[in-house]
Amino acid sequence: MPDKNYVLTLTCEDRPGIVASVTTELAGMDANIAESNQFWDRQTNRFFMRIAFTAAEGTTKDDVERGLKPAIDRFDMKTSLADQAKKPKIIIMVSKFDHALQHLIYQIRVGWLDAEVAAIVSNHEDSRRFAEHEGIPYYVLPVSKDNKRDQEETLLKIVKDSGADLVVLARYMQVLSDNLSKRLYGKVINIHHSFLPSFKGAKPYHQAHERGVKLIGATAHYVTPDLDEGPIIEQETERVSHAMSAEDFVATGRDIESRVLARAVKKHLESRVMLNGHKTVVFG
Repeated sequence: MPDKNYVLTLTCEDRPGIVASVTTELAGMDANIAESNQFWDRQTNRFFMRIAFTAAEGTTKDDVERGLKPAIDRFDMKTSLADQAKKPKIIIMVSKFDHALQHLIYQIRVGWLDAEVAAIVSNHEDSRRFAEHEGIPYYVLPVSKDNKRDQEETLLKIVKDSGADLVVLARYMQVLSDNLSKRLYGKVINIHHSFLPSFKGAKPYHQAHERGVKLIGATAHYVTPDLDEGPIIEQETERVSHAMSAEDFVATGRDIESRVLARAVKKHLESRVMLNGHKTVVFG
């Protein structure tokens, strides 16, 4: 039986002895630590930690959780333990622009993203042929004011039935309801085609062009009931000039969006992102 690889993330009120307590328990299980990161938020006095380790042959996830319980109870930790042998499942949602979708699929195909796409969900038929070519189940859920609630319940059923760990909004141009955002909090990543908090809503590149900005960008963030104001995971900017048209801004933005979203998804799937109120702690 091969060794098992796990990633432990934890947060608690900061006080002396946390790292020593956790690493001592791991050592007692003959675990070998491969990577360790920690952060103390002085403003909130919260401590955050991520440890990747290899457990001894035959050690199960239950064994690890039992072994860590004394440290968890002592410091009242909130923890998550991910088995790296389990390939995470994602659902990708898209509308008509599919550049971010195709980039995610490519990065999975070449092995840079370690994930399985359980389904592609859209409010349009445009990406069906691509999904069928990739052998991915494709669901079309047109959304209107009258059926939004029912369609979101259908989406939740797809998430549950597929066992999806994450929902990725790859330029899905519908606003999720407050109810859905709360039910999937911390499990939905959106790519906003703007460098938030500037230029929210529709056509941000055109807004940026009208304002004569010199930098445009994209922001990947967790979805919350507050539109485009969720905790930010990843951002990138690129310089533009007065000589560029609004369409040039859009073309440049498509490339940035694809890269930023893929990086955010990778960090989430590798348990490198921890929620810290309205912000995130992102371990490199």
